[in-house]
Amino acid sequence: MAQLFFKYGAMNSGKSIDVLKVAHNYEEQGKPVVLLTSGVDTRSGRGTIASRIGLERKVHPIMKDTNVYEYVKNIDQRIYCVLIDEAQFLSKEHVLQLTQIVDELNIPVMTFGLKNDFRNELFEGSKYLLIYADKIEEMKTICWFCPHKATMNLRMLDGHPIYEGEQVQIGGNESYYPVCRKHYFHPLLNKKQEK
Repeated sequence: MAQLFFKYGAMNSGKSIDVLKVAHNYEEQGKPVVLLTSGVDTRSGRGTIASRIGLERKVHPIMKDTNVYEYVKNIDQRIYCVLIDEAQFLSKEHVLQLTQIVDELNIPVMTFGLKNDFRNELFEGSKYLLIYADKIEEMKTICWFCPHKATMNLRMLDGHPIYEGEQVQIGGNESYYPVCRKHYFHPLLNKKQEK
């Protein structure tokens, strides 16, 4: 029976490389997949899944008006899995379309994304994936400042933490650090200042 999966983690937890790895594993066995990413993320160009270790792949972008269910339904071959990166940027409607893919087309859907933003509020896509997903898994990484598990994303500007502003600001290590709760509230601006 197909299921909807949500794998979430802080920045640098390997979400994009995991999407590409899962796709490779299916395709190596001759099982076609559909790879998608949010059209909001344009760091490597719209419609590109790119990992920090240098692997990338052009995929179909999910735009605001994309009906993901219809897109997958109209593919003229058997699909073994739908894989989606940057799932935090999905809308509630997109998430409901993913449930249709699982329930009506019997195709598993694996989504990967952030759970919370730099203000520690849920993204819309993450909120509805937490509600509707059959399986939820945390992907782990370590805090930028210490060896503890990172659970939050700290937005930085000119070396200083930012706690207010627009929810979506596309960026990588120049803008965001994965951090533990302690260092979210009390970031060590110089890594050598360990207490």
